[in-house]
Amino acid sequence: MRKYMWFVLVVIALGIFVPAAFAAQAPAGGAQGGTNWVAITAGFSMAIASAGCGYAQARGTVAACEGMARNPSATAAIRFALILALVLIESMALYTFAIIFLKVK
Repeated sequence: MRKYMWFVLVVIALGIFVPAAFAAQAPAGGAQGGTNWVAITAGFSMAIASAGCGYAQARGTVAACEGMARNPSATAAIRFALILALVLIESMALYTFAIIFLKVK
């Protein structure tokens, strides 16, 4: 629990201090050169979405296997619920990819 609290504190600190880095003035002369932050953050968001989906799918599969092992007569219902859950979890990654694809162009 202590590690989790440190993680939350770091995320909050980054959320507070990072926007100040992007508040810099544009260079004089109208040139807008620099880094494409939309593409970089899109890559990070896809990585986070993929990691979340992988973790959720693994946990769902483990729970379904345990449920089938404990109650073999409910295998069909558990299998249906597992497939439905895996489809919905995977759609989160696909939605993230679609949003990134539309945003980055």
